[in-house]
Amino acid sequence: MFEFFARNRIATLLIITVAIFLVVGIAAPGFLSAKTVSVVVANSLVLLLVSAGTMLVIITRNIDVSSGSVLGLSAAVLGLALTAGMALPVAIALCVATGALAGAVNGLLVAGFRVPSIVATLGTLGLFRGLMLTMTGGRWIEALPQSIKALAGDLGWGGSVLTLLVLAVFALLWFFLRHTRRGGFLFAVGDNREAARHLGIPVRTIEFLAFVAAGICAALAGIVFAAQIGFIPNQAGSGIELKAIAANVLGGVSLLGGVGSAVGVFVAVIFLTAIDSALVFLRIPAFWNDFIAGAILLLVIFVDGRVRMAVNARIRAKRYASTHHAATPSANPESRK
Repeated sequence: MFEFFARNRIATLLIITVAIFLVVGIAAPGFLSAKTVSVVVANSLVLLLVSAGTMLVIITRNIDVSSGSVLGLSAAVLGLALTAGMALPVAIALCVATGALAGAVNGLLVAGFRVPSIVATLGTLGLFRGLMLTMTGGRWIEALPQSIKALAGDLGWGGSVLTLLVLAVFALLWFFLRHTRRGGFLFAVGDNREAARHLGIPVRTIEFLAFVAAGICAALAGIVFAAQIGFIPNQAGSGIELKAIAANVLGGVSLLGGVGSAVGVFVAVIFLTAIDSALVFLRIPAFWNDFIAGAILLLVIFVDGRVRMAVNARIRAKRYASTHHAATPSANPESRK
């Protein structure tokens, strides 16, 4: 049982998350409630979508640090379209198209012109943010219509249309990565690009599409962001790309590519959001939040890594012992006859 949890990061994160809820619930009565769970889930929706897109890119052994700027740019297009009187479906379509186009720019730079992904997306991070500020004149987009805010309304069970959207995205990602041929291509490209190319896998196309999907996920996150807070600040999405990368690492996505799961990322984001919500509920001053959350994240990764190393060493020792025993001649004289 211990080895199962030590080797399964998703199960480990689930246990730690439940433990956090229990500890905070004891320290602050009222925290353990269905309302708290719904608040944690609602607060995690934007990061979940950004992390989902980031996961696809990382699996192909690339990195995307522009997702926060893509979120802000897409949300700005959405807000400007709505305040100009466009219908909500048209504004949402423009928002998603903006995210897809931004992702295509990243994909073209990386897959087409072979620019290292960290360099390409660092450049577009500033490019997209500057474009957003130019479009808005550096001002916040306020007075969004009620139609967009209604998407964040409670449906009666603690969730909203946005919650259903995010759950649907992760369900599709899980199915795509686990049960489709194209999903397998992503892992093959990230695991060994040259071998994947020799197998006939369109490596550059897969990388390009991963960035496009990341842009679409960031645009969807922009829609959720705008619906939840009802306005769009000029720094919307700033810094969220780093949280998304941290959630991916915590959720078991390898920065070396070829390894990752949608379930792991989902649980990791809920874990990080639960920490933030717990700190707020415990009335810890806001300026301590980032420090404590970062320290807990580092502690979990460190302990998780050390435990896994110990378990792997124990397994290797057992294998060596069994192999050595099988190779040793029996001391029984009868067996030598």
